[in-house]
Amino acid sequence: MKIEHINETTSGHFKAVIQEVEIGKMTYTWSGTKTFIIDHTEVNPDFKGQSVGKKMILEAVQYARENNFKIIPTCSFAKSIFDKTKEIQDIQL
Repeated sequence: MKIEHINETTSGHFKAVIQEVEIGKMTYTWSGTKTFIIDHTEVNPDFKGQSVGKKMILEAVQYARENNFKIIPTCSFAKSIFDKTKEIQDIQL
């Protein structure tokens, strides 16, 4: 599985792909120039339980760290990952 990142002017997404097939997608919206809001995460039901969603969240965290960004997780799944994972809470607003 690879995680691809598409960033546009006002929004973007991370998607999980296996053999050119999208199996998950996490979308975000920019809030200013240094903060983005994770607003939706979905995973193909055939891949549930394989940490696809968490891997996309962790990729977003790495992107935020590399660029001195902060994340606001409004998606309930993303919020639960941030709440459970102390190592990434420094990125959360």
